[in-house]
Amino acid sequence: MSSQLAAVAKALVAPGKGILAADESTGTANKRFAALNIPQTEEMRRKYREMLFSAPGFGDYFSGVILFDETIRQSDSKGKSFVSVLKDAGTLPGIKLDTGAHPLALGGPDEKVTEGLDGLAARGAEFAKWRAVIAIDRGIPTYRCIQANAQALARYAAICQAGGLVPIVEPEILMDGDHSKHTLERSFEVHERVLPIVFEQLAIADVKFEEMLLKPSMVIPGLTSGEKASVRQVADATLTVLMRWVPPATGGIAFLSGGQSDEEATAHLNEINVLAHERRAPWNITFSYGRALQQPALHVWLGDSANNLKAQVAMMRRARLVSLASVGKYTPSMEAEGELALSR
Repeated sequence: MSSQLAAVAKALVAPGKGILAADESTGTANKRFAALNIPQTEEMRRKYREMLFSAPGFGDYFSGVILFDETIRQSDSKGKSFVSVLKDAGTLPGIKLDTGAHPLALGGPDEKVTEGLDGLAARGAEFAKWRAVIAIDRGIPTYRCIQANAQALARYAAICQAGGLVPIVEPEILMDGDHSKHTLERSFEVHERVLPIVFEQLAIADVKFEEMLLKPSMVIPGLTSGEKASVRQVADATLTVLMRWVPPATGGIAFLSGGQSDEEATAHLNEINVLAHERRAPWNITFSYGRALQQPALHVWLGDSANNLKAQVAMMRRARLVSLASVGKYTPSMEAEGELALSR
């Protein structure tokens, strides 16, 4: 086992800290900017990322940041690379390596497999992320889809470790899909199918579990299912499937928010950690959120540098709440401004 990679994995899931997913593609970033009438230019995207990364106390809550290829090559307004900005804040830089999901040959309708292994390069990062997407709908996911994505995740993870990077393995079961099929129970069943195949392929590829992180989705009903699960039900289902299929040796778990609201993602993470403590889960469990952390700041910033400080406060406020949730100390009452003075 590489003690260096295991140490990086451990640092990324340090208690009270998590990972900021700032790896939106150019298209995704522009779409979010357009909705708020923010100019869709490379310079505006650079200014936005600089606003996020330069927030006072950034390193207090963020152990790492996942960057897009464009962002990891950029610098702040003073010419300092974003990689250096993050390291100076005590935060590890990472990179998204997949190039997106593409239709799966011979797969079912709407099934995809992620591509992007060609030309794999670190570009100054200390860890990397690869996202596979699994949809729930009539007749899917098929075994072919799950297997293809698991094999791609395993190849990526093995290449990362050989190249000195900690891989974050992200098999995301999407929240959308046919309303009559995507219940909490169905989500649980699909997670139970996906996770053992992923770890089987990781083992076949000789991936060292201590030197990687898992970035899973939570077990949640589909957005259009009409079913509403309680915070406790989501936490119970999610932790149950993880404890069944995720090896204890795994370096840590950092959940994605997967389209949940800021408050939902925070409450679910908190309850999962409460149950994890009760059931003596073998890994540290934290967050790797993107939109759930950035959205409050983006809606305040609106492309105007004069709003930088207010936007940073909005992001760090949510970061503090999610940090508390990552150690099971969050309560919904803390959503009120007056509760933020509570120590973690």
